[in-house]
Amino acid sequence: MKHYKLLLLGLFLVLGSTCQAQTTTIKATDRHISYSGRIAMTDSTAALSWSASSVVVKFRGTKIAALLKDERSDNNYNVIVDGKVLSILHPEMAKKSYLLADNLAAGEHTLELFKRTEWAMGKTWFYGFELGGTGKVLAPPPAKKRKIEFFGNSISCGYADEDTSGKDRGTSPYENGYLSYASITARHFDAELHNTSKSGIGITVSWFPLIMSEMYDRLDATDPKSKWDFSKYTPDLVVINLFQNDCWIVNLPNNDQFKARFGTKPPTPEFIINAYQQFVKSVRGKYPHAKIICILGSMDATKPGSPWPGYIQKAVVGLNDKNIYTHFIPYKNTNGHPSLKEQQAMADDLIGFIEKNIGW
Repeated sequence: MKHYKLLLLGLFLVLGSTCQAQTTTIKATDRHISYSGRIAMTDSTAALSWSASSVVVKFRGTKIAALLKDERSDNNYNVIVDGKVLSILHPEMAKKSYLLADNLAAGEHTLELFKRTEWAMGKTWFYGFELGGTGKVLAPPPAKKRKIEFFGNSISCGYADEDTSGKDRGTSPYENGYLSYASITARHFDAELHNTSKSGIGITVSWFPLIMSEMYDRLDATDPKSKWDFSKYTPDLVVINLFQNDCWIVNLPNNDQFKARFGTKPPTPEFIINAYQQFVKSVRGKYPHAKIICILGSMDATKPGSPWPGYIQKAVVGLNDKNIYTHFIPYKNTNGHPSLKEQQAMADDLIGFIEKNIGW
């Protein structure tokens, strides 16, 4: 009898251990998972590369993990549960499971993985979520009523916004796209966000061999053959914040990209205006009904006396489109890229303009 009781006890312990270890896997392709951003999907993974790309799942349970693999272990993600940032996740190059949240209150929760870093930091492959215990995936949150897309450079990516040393470092630990003016503005209006931006990019010339007109229509920004299907996302509002890099490089005749784009002579104002106008035309062609705001700021392209706001104004006037606006955010008059405080100030400025002119 004693032996029988010990056998039962052992069986209960084994069963208990099995229940505790039980997990429910929700694959990346599961219809309960929502994605935002230009996400490259396969039969088993979702590849996240663009800044502000995100993965959202709603579930009932107390524990959730994610199965991930990073291209270079150079990306960072905000782990957001029920609207609150809980932690920062730094995926490794090996495919592995990461515990995102544990000991949550019993009931329904919404979890979001938000990519803080831009595509220059590489891709992250997402394989799915794992729910602990008796966790259950739920229907996804309702789609947001508003959609916004930004075409921008380092300012829109949040480059160095968390570097408080004054060194203006753009490496991944100091870039927080979640607190860029673009993301703050989108959250203010509860709008879905696509942030089609890259540090160093320009309209006529960039700090590397790629300009916005060559990148804006890509799914995988590193692959010229990889094209984005614009029918998958139609923004109500487009914000273009470009020319900050152009305004520097056009004055650097010894720069390799200057030579590649212009030869030995800097571009004329007419060339610059036309290039901007042609890019806006391309965006308008993809989104015929969207409102478009052509902004500039808040770095030195908008300092007093700068010709670059005037170039944008002339380009937009020439388009003769009542749904295309211009707006210039004042020069912040500090060194380096916008800090978190300055990003917030930019967002406040842009939000005010949108509320007044777009009616959101």
